[in-house]
Amino acid sequence: MYYDQMNKFTALAGKKILLGVCGSIAAYKSALLVRLLIKAGAEVRVIMTEAAPAFITPLTLSTLSKNEVITRFYNSDTQLWNNHVDLGLWADLFVIAPASGSVIARLANGICNDVLGATYLSARCPVFIAPAMDVDMWKHVSTQRNVRLLAKEAQDTIIPVGTGELASGLIGEGRMAEPEDICAFLNSALTNDTSSLPLKGKKVLITAGPTREALDPVRFISNRSSGKMGIALAEEAHTLGAEVVLVLGPTSHRPEHAAIQVVPVESAQDMYEACIQHWPDSDVMIGAAAVADYTPAQVSDKKIKKKEDDMSIALARTADIIASLGKTKAAHQMLIGFALETNDELKNAASKLKRKNLDLIVLNSLKDAGAGFQHDTNKITILDKNNKQQGFPLKSKRELATDIWQYALSLQ
Repeated sequence: MYYDQMNKFTALAGKKILLGVCGSIAAYKSALLVRLLIKAGAEVRVIMTEAAPAFITPLTLSTLSKNEVITRFYNSDTQLWNNHVDLGLWADLFVIAPASGSVIARLANGICNDVLGATYLSARCPVFIAPAMDVDMWKHVSTQRNVRLLAKEAQDTIIPVGTGELASGLIGEGRMAEPEDICAFLNSALTNDTSSLPLKGKKVLITAGPTREALDPVRFISNRSSGKMGIALAEEAHTLGAEVVLVLGPTSHRPEHAAIQVVPVESAQDMYEACIQHWPDSDVMIGAAAVADYTPAQVSDKKIKKKEDDMSIALARTADIIASLGKTKAAHQMLIGFALETNDELKNAASKLKRKNLDLIVLNSLKDAGAGFQHDTNKITILDKNNKQQGFPLKSKRELATDIWQYALSLQ
């Protein structure tokens, strides 16, 4: 996404870049990253964790960077100490690529049991972290918590991971960004050149996740939505330059980018009120949440006790968020909905598109393996207000988020 041409990396010329390399199979990419940084005119020094030389030799990185590679506090050959404070003060940028799950955890918790960790705590320059690990490690709640802490509290920049085949043979997120993309990412950060981003200056409202409709203080009615698709759309909108508000139902998943404003909600009514509040200032709204259509007509203030007889619950209709926004949609606003169907998919989606005054609707079916709730993948068909439709094969939800935004932007 970020890669253009090497001669465009002009902002890297003359910069002092400290590269941290961790023990990861992705360390082989560090050699190309050093070479690209040097070709762009940067001065590069490399720090390696003690595990990293098992994956790439210090000699390789020393030859490419034309500087000694530091792996320990004390160099037994020169009998000199490597001063981590001086290293931290020397750098204009500190880039850690690859950053393993273990190192990310240590950085997030201030553990400096090696020269890389100590230098990180001493650095006064911007820090860029390019994670690299297997998909389950990347998605683990501990890793995501550590990444959020580094992004939000330490104000470090997390370079987005890639999706594809991993060293384990699994397919998913967790690949370290390609060296060319890292260089372009750094160049963009230094120039702050976002003027060409298609959503620059736009405000985007997105809903994601399930809602919970309370029966009593203990029980609720909900659904199987994980919120992954809506979060992926929010991440992509942020990447495209938008100011993003994510109205997020109860889910353990969270966006990686600290700049995304998360509005946590519980019920369908909570989500409705949040959307009504933010819609007038929004240019685009995507309703990716699985909102309950019905809610208990009465909510008990005490736990409902089990009885011998059967029990019935009276349900009341919830407010239709998308339809309500469609009624007030201005000429400059775009409204995008989702339809999860089990039968007559295209017919039902087309009807919803028209009834709710949508610009396009994203259809997925529970009949398709790997699609729908709780999966990392989805298979979709997009229908738009011009009576056109386009199908997309099974992909990761992050890849489909890119496809959906590209389709939406083509309508403008």
